[in-house]
Amino acid sequence: MNKEYFGNISSDLVLIQPVDEHDLSFVDNEIKEIRRLTNDKDFLLIAFKVNNWNKDLSPYKAKAVFGKEDFGDGASNTLKEILDICHDLNKTYVIGGYSLAALFAIWASYNTNTFKGVAASSPSIWFPNFINYMEDNVIKTNNVYLSLGDQEEKTKNSIMSKVGICIKEAYGILKNNNINCFLEYNKGNHFKDADIRTAKGFAWTINHIYN
Repeated sequence: MNKEYFGNISSDLVLIQPVDEHDLSFVDNEIKEIRRLTNDKDFLLIAFKVNNWNKDLSPYKAKAVFGKEDFGDGASNTLKEILDICHDLNKTYVIGGYSLAALFAIWASYNTNTFKGVAASSPSIWFPNFINYMEDNVIKTNNVYLSLGDQEEKTKNSIMSKVGICIKEAYGILKNNNINCFLEYNKGNHFKDADIRTAKGFAWTINHIYN
């Protein structure tokens, strides 16, 4: 995966975000909002550009729920590439993202204790059997931010329409495991203000880690 660096390369706080081309187009605005919400906290954001969104960020194979492209099982390889640069024990690492990247961020923290926080903004928490995965495993981070647009569950897609129920179940699972978890609802559907929503997730996580 190609990597792009934003912010202070020497910062002790490193934000990890899987992105596609669309995400990269609003990273600058996202960073400005993170800084505003954290009182100009110093950080480095590393954007990992994934080659195949549905494959590289999926924890296991699943049938397509929209379009014709099935979900792959490339998350393990993606996480390995990310962890290859998260080796400085003096730094604090936070992982986050939007949509399927947010689901990947949650899954990643079930598979490593590297990340001190997860910023999962509008995650694809409807992903087949993922709630069961959360129930059967233990997350290895202490701070998890979840958000959802208040119109996201109002879709004709029968699987994606479960996102509202699934996000509440995910929140309940994390709280029952004594995780510092926050669930925020934003106005609009899944495609509204992705940069602002992602920034809010990272900012909440940063503020709670350093509180």
